[in-house]
Amino acid sequence: MDDFYREEILEHYTHPHHYGRLDEPDISHEESNPLCGDRVRFEIKLDDEGETVEDVRFSGVGCAISKASASMLSDLIVGKTLEEIRDLTKEDVLEELGIDLGPVRLKCALLPLKVVKAGIYGLGGQAEGQEADEA
Repeated sequence: MDDFYREEILEHYTHPHHYGRLDEPDISHEESNPLCGDRVRFEIKLDDEGETVEDVRFSGVGCAISKASASMLSDLIVGKTLEEIRDLTKEDVLEELGIDLGPVRLKCALLPLKVVKAGIYGLGGQAEGQEADEA
């Protein structure tokens, strides 16, 4: 079973879904992991009511785990409400990846979720510079 997940991670790394930039995103946030150099930016377009993700793009540089995690997360959040995204947990991301990760790789895998949540909480009026709870 691990081989299947490793192939899935490699596929998302080499052919990431939703990779690129949006012209006029409603939410845009970027963060990096200084320990490994991964950097991820998410841009989100909401529906007319401002509640549901209509489109998403991510960009950045990083290892296979962070890029695959960002690609998988981008698939997961399209069509979800902001409330549903706020409820996503690190377990949801790790379930998508499907492999056990050590502490260093765990930070790589969770960086995309941290970026998305920080962007969403920033939209909700959270003070500038205040980070959302770590995934």
